[in-house]
Amino acid sequence: MRYTSKFQTLADQARAQVQEVAPQDVDALMKGGAVALDIRDPDEHEKGHIPGSINVSRGKLEMNIEGVLPDLETTVLCYCNAHNRGVLSAATLKEMGYVNAKYIGGGLNAWRKLHEHV
Repeated sequence: MRYTSKFQTLADQARAQVQEVAPQDVDALMKGGAVALDIRDPDEHEKGHIPGSINVSRGKLEMNIEGVLPDLETTVLCYCNAHNRGVLSAATLKEMGYVNAKYIGGGLNAWRKLHEHV
């Protein structure tokens, strides 16, 4: 998908503020208590997602996240299909006080690629 330069600049700025998690580390992090947060829209989530993930769409993230994840210390692994919405969401969560907000590099697509042969 081709993005506008303004959108890509926002995503790049967010990327500089939050930590990227490699897709191959997601399962172990979740076993250790991290929460995978699918920030795609509900219809996207229904078509497939990381098992055990929670869905709070990007459009309602700021309004709903505290009710879903009240602990600001939780390790939150934001993801979308690739990475831009995920990284923007992780940066937003950081601004809201979620000190361990991160994003999954390559998003769901990268995670799925690792699990194709399992």
